[in-house]
Amino acid sequence: MRTTSGPGDRGRRELLLLGRDRERETLSSLISRLPGNRPGVVTLIGRPGDGQNALLRWAAELATERGIRVLRAAATPAERDLPYGVALQVLATMDAGLERSPRAVLDQERQGRPPGLAELLSSARELPTLVVVADVQWVDAASSRWLHALVRRLAGAPVALLTSRSGTWFEGSDPLLEPGFSPGTAAITELALAPLSGRDAAAAVELICGAEGEDRFTAAAVEISAGNPSVLHDTLRRFVDQGRKPITAHLPELRAIAATVIGDHVTRVLDGLPREAVAVLGAVAVCGDLLDFPLVCRIAGLRTVPEWKVRAMVEATGLTIPSGAGLRLRDPVVTARVLSELSADERADLHSRAAHLAHRAAVNDDDLARILLLAPPIGAGWATHALRRGFAAALHKGEHGQAVSYAARALEEPLDHVERLRLNLELATAEVLAAPEAGDRRLSRIARTADDGAGVRIRATELRLAWGNARGVRQMVAEVLPTAHGGERDDLIALFWLADQALQDDGEQTLPEVPELHEHPPAAAQMGVRAWQLALRGEDLNSSRALARGALSKAHDGGLILPRLAACMALRLADESQEAEARLDALLAETARAHVAVASGRVLATRAELHLRSGRLDAAARDLAAAEHALPPASRHPGVVPYMTAIRIAVDLEMGLFDQARELAAAPAPAAAADSAYWPYLLYAKGLVATVDGDLTKAIELFRECGRWLSQRNRLNPAIMPWRSMAARACRRLGDVEQALRLGQEELSLARRWGAPSALGWAELTVGLMAGEAQPARARMAMHLLRGSPAGMTFLAWALVELAVAEHEAGNEQAAASLLGEALTVTATHPSCRAARLAHAIAERLRTSPAPAPGRQPADWTLLTEVERRAAILAGQGHSNRDIARLLSVTTRTVEQRLSRVYEKLRISTREDLRALSPR
Repeated sequence: MRTTSGPGDRGRRELLLLGRDRERETLSSLISRLPGNRPGVVTLIGRPGDGQNALLRWAAELATERGIRVLRAAATPAERDLPYGVALQVLATMDAGLERSPRAVLDQERQGRPPGLAELLSSARELPTLVVVADVQWVDAASSRWLHALVRRLAGAPVALLTSRSGTWFEGSDPLLEPGFSPGTAAITELALAPLSGRDAAAAVELICGAEGEDRFTAAAVEISAGNPSVLHDTLRRFVDQGRKPITAHLPELRAIAATVIGDHVTRVLDGLPREAVAVLGAVAVCGDLLDFPLVCRIAGLRTVPEWKVRAMVEATGLTIPSGAGLRLRDPVVTARVLSELSADERADLHSRAAHLAHRAAVNDDDLARILLLAPPIGAGWATHALRRGFAAALHKGEHGQAVSYAARALEEPLDHVERLRLNLELATAEVLAAPEAGDRRLSRIARTADDGAGVRIRATELRLAWGNARGVRQMVAEVLPTAHGGERDDLIALFWLADQALQDDGEQTLPEVPELHEHPPAAAQMGVRAWQLALRGEDLNSSRALARGALSKAHDGGLILPRLAACMALRLADESQEAEARLDALLAETARAHVAVASGRVLATRAELHLRSGRLDAAARDLAAAEHALPPASRHPGVVPYMTAIRIAVDLEMGLFDQARELAAAPAPAAAADSAYWPYLLYAKGLVATVDGDLTKAIELFRECGRWLSQRNRLNPAIMPWRSMAARACRRLGDVEQALRLGQEELSLARRWGAPSALGWAELTVGLMAGEAQPARARMAMHLLRGSPAGMTFLAWALVELAVAEHEAGNEQAAASLLGEALTVTATHPSCRAARLAHAIAERLRTSPAPAPGRQPADWTLLTEVERRAAILAGQGHSNRDIARLLSVTTRTVEQRLSRVYEKLRISTREDLRALSPR
C-alpha cells in the first residue's frame, strides 16, 4: 500500500540522505548490475539515526523505478524469537504466482530446503529482484540461516541483497558476518555511515530552516547532535516550528529543544537493547570514565554476556565515547536519560556498588564523593571522609551548591554527636551562599541547640552575623546567653554588641537584658568591639587604638573573626592604615583556610575601602571584585547590600566609570536594606554621584539624610564618612556660605575631638574654602596634617589641587604649578583618578604645566612605560621598594625589575639620581 508524505517527511528524507553520495553511488551500481545477472550483497551500518534505513528506502524506490522487483522485510526485537519472521516478510511481498502460501512453504524446511528460496530464485530469472532487510541485528535465528542460504545461491542469479544494521559487528548482530559463514562467490560490501560533516550540517540547517545558518549556529548544531541526522532533523524541525531563526542569538533555544530530542532518541535506543547492555550503560553513566570497563561490567552485574560483546553493543548505540581504558556517555543529557530509565532502587544499587569499587580503586576524592551523592548510606568512615573532602574541594572552587550536596549527604552517614554538629556548621557555611534563607535557619537551629563543648554555637552565631542577619543574632544571643558560661559567654556578649552596631535602630524592645561592654574589657573579642564602638562615636582615639591592638594581639588564630575585623576598622579610622592592612591580610588568609566565604567577603570589602581611602584604586578594585565573588548578589543579606554597593559606586567614580556609578546609584535597594547601619554609606555614595553630576541640591539632601541616620545612633566620627564637609562644599557652590561654614566648623570640631590627621586635615581644608584671604594658610595647614597620614592620600591630592587654585588666584603661578605637580605625584599610582584628572584640567584652565622639582629632565624620560613611570616617581619621592610594591599592588621583585629598566633608560645608576630627576 502506497502512503502519501507531507513536506516535513520529504525534508526528513532529504536530510537523512545528505552527505551519502558515495553510498548512493554504490547502491545504484548494485541495482544497475541486476539485469545482467550480476548479483551482489551490501550491508549498511551506522549508529541509530544515521539514516541506514533511509538509504534502504531510497534504493528500493530506485529499483522500482528501473523495473526491479523489491522484496522487503524489517527485523524487530519483538519478533527475534519468531522463527522465519524475516523470511516470511520477504516471501509475503513476492508475486501471488507462488503455488503455495508463505506459511505453506514452511513444510519445505522439513525436507531440508530453505522455505520459498527456490521459488524466489526461479521467479527472479524473469523478474530481477532486490531483497531489502532492515535492522538485521534483530533477525531471528531461522531467518539468519535462510539469508545464509540465499547468499550462497546468488551466483549467476539476478538477485541482490541489501541490509542495514545499527553499530559495529558482534556475534549475532549480522547473519552475513557470522564466523564460519562462506558466502560462496558473492562479495559482501560493508558501508559504514559517517556522522554529518559541517558542510552537510550547514545544508541541513538551510533545508529545514529555509535560510542559511550563521557559522556559530551551524557549528553548535553539529556539536549538539553529534552529527546524527535524525537527531538534527527533529531538533531543527521543532526549532522552526517555534518560529526561531538559525542565528547565534537563538542558540539557547536550540540547546533546550535538542535536550528533549536527544532524550527521546536515547529512550528509543535503550528500548532496542538487551537488559544487560542497558545495565552496563547505567554503570557507565555512574562511573564509566573513572574505572576500567571490566570493573564497570562488575558494577552492572554482568554475568551471562561476554564483556567484549556488551561493549560492542553499547558502542554501537553512538551514546558513548572512549575515555582511557573505559567509556563515558556522550553528554549530560544522555547521562540523565540513561539513569532515568532505571528504577530508583536500581540507581541506588548501582551507585553503592560503584562507590565501593571506586574506593578500592583509589579514585580521587571529588569523583568518589560525586558517586556517593546518589548512593544510600554506606556506613563506613571512608565514605564520610570522602564526602567531606569533596565538600572542601567544592568550597575552594566556589561551587557552593555542590558543597551543600556533599555535606548534606555526609550527614546521612553514622556520626557521633560532636562530629554531626561540626558537619552541620560546615554545611551552613556553604548553604548561606547557595540557599541563604535555609542556611540562616540552619545556623539559628545550631546556635539554639548546640552545647558549648564543641564550640559550635559561637561559630554559628558569628557566621550568621557575618552573613548579615544582625537582628536575628541579637535576638538569638539574648535568648541563649543565660545558658552560656566563661569564654563563650564573653564572646556571645561581644557578638551581641557588634550586631547592635550593624543595625540602624535597636528594633526589639522586649529583649532580655544583655550586659554592656566594660570600658576596658579583658576578653579579646570584647576589646575589638569596644574599640569599634569608640571609633564610631569619635571618642578617645587613644583608647580605641589601644583596645584594637589588644584585641588583635590577644586573639589566637582560629578565634572569632568579626571582632578582629572591627578592631581593624577602628585602626583604619585612627589612620593606622598600614597596621590595619597587615591585620586584614592575616584575617583574609585565615578565612580562606577555613573556607568561610562570607567572612572572606566582609574582610575583602573592608580592605577595599582601606585601599580606596589610601588612593590605591587598582588594589581597591581587585579586592572589591573578590569580595563580590565571595558574596555574590543573590547570596547577600539585605543588610550587607548598601555597604558593598556604596564601595562599588565610590570605586567607579574614582576610576571615571560614571555611567556604572549612576546605574548603581539609581538601582532600587532591597526593602530591608534601610534597616542596616550601612544604609548611610549608600546615601553618601549617592550624594557623591549627584555631586559629580552637578545636582547639588539633591547632593545636599542625600548628605543630610546620611547625617541624620548616623546621628540617630551617635555615630559622630567624621572619619567614617565626611558628610558635613561634602554638604558644606555643595552649599558653598550654591552660594549658601553661612550654611557651608556652619557644617564645616561642626565637622572640624568633631574631627578635633577624634584627632585622626586625615579627618582633621579634610575638615580644615573644607573650612578654609570659606576663609577668604586666609584660605591658603588653612589649606597649607590641612596639607601638613594629610601628608603625615597614609590614610589621607586621596584627601591630600584634593588639598593640593585646591591650594593650587588659591595660589593662582593670589597671583602665585609658580607655587600653583608646583602644587599641581605634587598632586600628580601623589596620584601617580592611579593617574586616571578624579583628583589627577582635575589637576590636569585645572592646569589647562590656568594655562600652566605641572612643575617638576628643580633638576634636569632628560630627553628620554618619555621612553618610560606607564608602570615604569609610576615606580620611578614613587622611588624618587623616597618610598622603599616594599612600599612601592604595596602601593602598586605588585611584588617587590616586580618593582626591582621596573626600576632596573628605569635606570637603564634614564642612564642613571642611583636612587639619588632618580630623586633629582623626579617631580616632587
